[in-house]
Amino acid sequence: MPTPQEPDFAPVPVRRVERDPQSALPDEHTWPRTIPAVAQLIAEGLDLGRATVLVGPNGSGKSTILEAVAMTYGLNAEGGSTGVMHRTRTTESDLAQWLRVVRGPGASRWGYFVRAETMHGLFSYLQDTVRHDFHRFSHGEAFVELLGSKRYQGDGFFVWDEPESGLSFEAQLRLLSELVEIASQPGAQVLLATHSPLLAALPGAVVLECSEEGMRETAWDRLDMIDHYRRFLEAPERYLRHLRA
Repeated sequence: MPTPQEPDFAPVPVRRVERDPQSALPDEHTWPRTIPAVAQLIAEGLDLGRATVLVGPNGSGKSTILEAVAMTYGLNAEGGSTGVMHRTRTTESDLAQWLRVVRGPGASRWGYFVRAETMHGLFSYLQDTVRHDFHRFSHGEAFVELLGSKRYQGDGFFVWDEPESGLSFEAQLRLLSELVEIASQPGAQVLLATHSPLLAALPGAVVLECSEEGMRETAWDRLDMIDHYRRFLEAPERYLRHLRA
């Protein structure tokens, strides 16, 4: 299992995620234990460094893992800061109930969780509580507005689930710049799940690829995702002819 880039004494909010020995695991044939990456996390645990990026195809477990880590840390499943508990519909797995986090000594216990699929609910909550009307913007513009709202400055655990949804190339570059800035802060930590080649290139991050084989650490330029994008951009017809078949 990958090891963190930061030394063991680094004041990151979450040093390690592992199975909670006090929890009762269901049968191994019960979802989400049937997902190889999830099964590996339960069996081996996962060390987190200053920045960790999860990539992989749909259904590979990256968002399930990220959601569970965020909830185990104390973040709301639908997004927001530590302590926020707004809820529209329960869709999360039971994975968080089987895990525990090993916190960094003296590290911040604050955090913020942003996930693409529940952004509308988070924007409604923020409109009701802090009187900031994000709904007057398009999805992409609202996300850029959220980036500029000072919620991501200082120490804390910043969790992002496929935040590239609805963002233009330029907006993704801005988000990547924000992630670089966040990860450079001594008491801050980034955990990201993404399909974006841009965001996956976060400098200094440990990149974990989720697949049918489980979870493995790899380099950005060795990702299947990067290979497919590169091949498509070089010769789109190689892919398009299969779509027309």
